This record gives sequence, C-alpha cells and structure tokens, in this order.
Amino acid sequence: MTATTTTPATETSRVAELLHAFLASQPDAAGRIVDLRRADTGRSRNNWLFDLVGDGSREPLILRTDPLGGLIDTNRSVEFAVLRSLESSPLPTPAARWLDPNGRALGRPSLIMSRLPGECDYRVLRNPARVLDERIGLARTFCELLASVHDVDWRGLGLSATLTDPGPEAARTQLNHWATVLRTDQVEPWPELEYAIAVLDERAPLSASTVLVHADFKPGNILLDGDRVSALLDWELAHLGDPLEDLGWVTQPLRTAEHTIPGSWDTADLIAHYERTIGTRVALDALDWWVAFSALKTAIMQVSGLRAFLAGRTEQPYRPTRRVLSTVLDAVLEDYT
Repeated sequence: MTATTTTPATETSRVAELLHAFLASQPDAAGRIVDLRRADTGRSRNNWLFDLVGDGSREPLILRTDPLGGLIDTNRSVEFAVLRSLESSPLPTPAARWLDPNGRALGRPSLIMSRLPGECDYRVLRNPARVLDERIGLARTFCELLASVHDVDWRGLGLSATLTDPGPEAARTQLNHWATVLRTDQVEPWPELEYAIAVLDERAPLSASTVLVHADFKPGNILLDGDRVSALLDWELAHLGDPLEDLGWVTQPLRTAEHTIPGSWDTADLIAHYERTIGTRVALDALDWWVAFSALKTAIMQVSGLRAFLAGRTEQPYRPTRRVLSTVLDAVLEDYT
C-alpha cells in the first residue's frame, strides 16, 4: 500500500482524461479506471494509483510519469525495458504493462506497471514499532535481496539489448557520467565536487565482474507485506556495472540511518552477510572508492535538484549542505590516503 496525497480535482480530472484515452488505444487494456489518486511517494517521479476494472477482473496499477523537475533525469523506455526483462527473473519486481515513451499521450514520458501489495517505510530498520529481532531479520533480508539483484543472469534475461556492459571500467564510466551531470546542471561553481571528481578519477578501480546494478537500493524502494518483501521498486537508474557500486551506496555515511541498526547491525555486519550470501569476499579497498563515489553522487543529485527549483520545475529546493560536502571530502580523502 502506498500513501496518497490530496490533489486538486482539476489535475486529477486531467490525468484521468489522458489516461482513459491512452488505455483505450491499447488492445489489451479493456476496462474502466477507478479510484485514481496521486501517491505521496517518489522524489523523482509522479506516481498515480488506480485500478482497471473489467468483466469480473480488477487490476491494481500505478502510472509513473516524469515530473517537470526532480533530482534525477532518467529514461522511461529504459526502465520499462528493464522491468519487462526482470519479469522472468526471481526478483520481486512489478510487471511493466504499457509505455508512453515520449509523453505524446499522457503529457510526459510515462509507464504503467502493476501495483503490488505492501507498504514502504524508509526508516523501517529503526522503527521502534517493530521489535529488534524483527528489524535485524529485515536487515538480513534486504542484504540478501541486494545479493539477488547482483546474481541475476542479465545476459540470459536479454538485458544487454537495453543496457551497456562497461566491462572493467565501470567505476570510471559512472564517475564520468555523474561529472557530466554536475557540469550540465550546476548554476554555480562547486570546487569541492570538482576536487572529489579529480581525486576519484586518479584512483578508479577496475571491476572484477559485471552485474545488474540497481543504483538506488534502500528500504524506501522496497515494499513490505508484513515481514515479507513484496516488491523492489524504482529501477530508473538501473544499469550494468560493478556490484560494489550498490554496496557502496548502502554503506556510505549519508545513508547510514536507512541501512543500519545502532548496536545490532552495522556496516561490518552488512558487508559480512553480503559476503556469506553472494559467496565471495568484498574488496574493501575498492569498496572505499565506491563509498566516496556514492557520497559524491548524492551531492550531484542535489545540485540537479537546485537547477530544477530555480527553473520553476519543482517546489522543493535542493542544494548540497555543508554536511553533505564535508562527507564527500572526508570519504574521498579517506579513500585517497
């Protein structure tokens, strides 16, 4: 179950009209739209929940539409193709149903996918409403889910038709990508981030293997049905790369509150359980680089959010704070030394 927010009736009516016309053009979308409402989740996408009701059937669906502005710019067609490929994998992912790649029908690039049961809790591992043993169990489950993403047979699923294999240069490929995002979106100089990019470029590790990378793995992108994971969501940043990229993302200092339980499940516990699950040792020196990169990526996403705000495309101003910049530099210097 996803939380919903109050939306002006005119906006809901407009979305309903566009959605009705779009689904009417799809030969396998017979039925009527009921219970359309906007979800109060997703910082980078607009999510609309609805049911498609036909003769004796009711299909829960979600419409993901690009907003005018957000923290990141991604491609609906790529996300749709990734979800389609993953439907035959063991991962708990929603089925991709329909795509409007350029927004001609729905106003913005959009995809419609199945809506799976469950609730999202960004801070579930530190939620005092759950007993400690249950939270530790969930932490292990999340770690095992991440390992399952990396264990997916991306070649057998045909993901190479959608995603490019960077080979051993996955680290430099991602660094160059986010450096380009920074220089495209910045509205003021960010010497701290340019310094971090320069240092990380000098020390970019080579990847030992290529896996499917989720690139935004967190409890906020996981649905829980009780204590069972019912869905892993938000595949908009997914790509092929180094498994340490995801591991660096979940162990970086800026995400500690989401992935650890003080005194019971720390970063070392997470890494050790990942190693046991995946069956290989983690190269800690290389992981340090990915931790620093992940902090840098977080800051660059905030730079992009600031440009969107100043352009009037979003109401929420983002900007790297002193804490974020200090975290980036500390992580980079730790890796450098």
